[in-house]
Amino acid sequence: MRVFNINEPQFEYDASDPEPYSAGMDRFGPKIGASQLGGSVYELPPGQSVCPYHYEYAEEEWLLVLTGVATVRDPEGTRELREGDLVCFTTGPEGAHKVTNSSDETIRVLMISTVKWPAVTVYPDSDKIGAFAAPGGERILVRRSDNRDYYDGEV
Repeated sequence: MRVFNINEPQFEYDASDPEPYSAGMDRFGPKIGASQLGGSVYELPPGQSVCPYHYEYAEEEWLLVLTGVATVRDPEGTRELREGDLVCFTTGPEGAHKVTNSSDETIRVLMISTVKWPAVTVYPDSDKIGAFAAPGGERILVRRSDNRDYYDGEV
């Protein structure tokens, strides 16, 4: 049995993440041998978000606020979640979400999701859609407005 202590994450920050998406992350799913569920603890300094507003077509995601107050945007608007609050983001447009720290204190949140490959993610604010083959594999991000006919370019 592999053990990960949720209270002792080792956060990694990706220097290539632009503002306001600079969040520390400890992806623990693989550390405990998980293959069908993913789990990550995020540390969000003031003003930072986990990722842009998005929804998944194949993956359900859960959010648990561990410390502080998280501001969550979903299709119904924006609301604050406090320590211990747990929510589910279902698949499709009704599960769209963005997690932000609007407070003056660093916060921590836990995200758990199903793992489905390939994954398809939609980013409504920027009109993008992403197709991700697998971790470290091919990834394609395009504007949805570039939609083509099924037979476009075929002979």
